[in-house]
Amino acid sequence: MRLHVADHPLVAHKLTVLRDASTSSPTFRQLVDELVTLLAYEATRDVRVEPADIVTPVAPTTGVRIADPSPIVVPILRAGLGMLDGMTRLLPTAEVGFLGLRRDEETLEAITYANRLPDDLSGRQVFLLDPMLATGGTLVASIDYMLDRGAREVTVVCLLAAPEGLATLEAAVGDRAEVSVVVAAVDERLNEKAYIVPGLGDAGDRLYGIV
Repeated sequence: MRLHVADHPLVAHKLTVLRDASTSSPTFRQLVDELVTLLAYEATRDVRVEPADIVTPVAPTTGVRIADPSPIVVPILRAGLGMLDGMTRLLPTAEVGFLGLRRDEETLEAITYANRLPDDLSGRQVFLLDPMLATGGTLVASIDYMLDRGAREVTVVCLLAAPEGLATLEAAVGDRAEVSVVVAAVDERLNEKAYIVPGLGDAGDRLYGIV
């Protein structure tokens, strides 16, 4: 498993405002969108391309286009939806799937409640979107879901990660697939409620409110 922490002043600035408990939901949503666009630049560094012959206003030349089969972007509901526009802004030709997983607050295990994905992901580059990598349970279940459908290249894009979650993810993935994790920061630890510390609270609630 490869880990990339985006070390950039704009990333650090936007993350600081996101962490602030006084930041309103509209501002939080806007900043998540902007921050994910910056993370998407790093996450797509290894996206597959193929040669493309074109004619400029001056002369013929050969460039590149994103290769087939197209990548697929999968936000993990519900909080991952807040990251979707920022990701597809840089990857507009990608297809979009959806995976609904929630964490049981007692067992901390991931429970699947929705799935809108192709049955066969063989040869597809998959980009999973989830704001928080806390215990790792949700993302382990999500990656297993992708691998069961034939995917072998998965990039996880998160705002924050905890060391415990990264360790869980690395142990679970092993050498079964090529998995990369792109984050804005790795925080100190998890607290007794499995929240990231210092973190930014519940990302879903801060994006959309409590319902």
